[in-house]
Amino acid sequence: MHLILTGATGLVGSGVLDAMIKMKDITKISVLARRPVQMAEDAKDPRINVIIHQDFTKYDADLLSQLKGATGCVWALGISQTQVGKEEYVKITKDYALAASEAFQTLASEQQPFNFVYVSGGGATTQPGRFSAIFARTKGETELALAAMRRANPLFHASSVRPAFVDAASHDAIKPYISVPSAALRAAGYVLAPGIRYGLKSMWSPTPELGRFLAEVAMGRYKDQLKAKDIQMEGEFPILENTAFRRLSGLDRS
Repeated sequence: MHLILTGATGLVGSGVLDAMIKMKDITKISVLARRPVQMAEDAKDPRINVIIHQDFTKYDADLLSQLKGATGCVWALGISQTQVGKEEYVKITKDYALAASEAFQTLASEQQPFNFVYVSGGGATTQPGRFSAIFARTKGETELALAAMRRANPLFHASSVRPAFVDAASHDAIKPYISVPSAALRAAGYVLAPGIRYGLKSMWSPTPELGRFLAEVAMGRYKDQLKAKDIQMEGEFPILENTAFRRLSGLDRS
């Protein structure tokens, strides 16, 4: 099975890449990135093909030929709204994902639909209010646009997962490759993390389980388990809250 991954140098994407490497039924991993991916280089895994791609709004015939045979993608490319201006945030969060979705639909076939997994975030909303944050509104708009694509093309099996407190504390395999947070964020983490891990587990998204789950959704698993109160359906497009990820991945047994 051939899967595509973006955002492999980020926190969520690193977790996904580690999971994909450990899943032997994945036969090829195409990583789209603007720069070399150290984790991929260190893995020395012949299944990994890092494709240096500078413009995430364009996918030419040569690039798509390298992705031929791919049956799914985990779209973990993203950035915090605190790091860029509004226009740049919308471009990275929404425009890039939709451009890729349009292009990747050409990889689908009657024999094998294409599974596109959009990594959204807790707090995202498809029904924004006057005071909704930029990230919540933009991710929700992206989800609705992906839902429209899925309605228009039954072979494009798009879905969205909304992690909450993404935590790599127990994920030693990716720690050398993820960015060190600022002193302020580290301090906030020390204060908040224990309470979330032990008191608000519904908000906890540990990267070992999250990475594996996102990869499995891109592989087409769970498709018969997507009718539940913690999964919002926009037509046939499922939006999985963090509680749904935890439940389906086995973190929560209730």
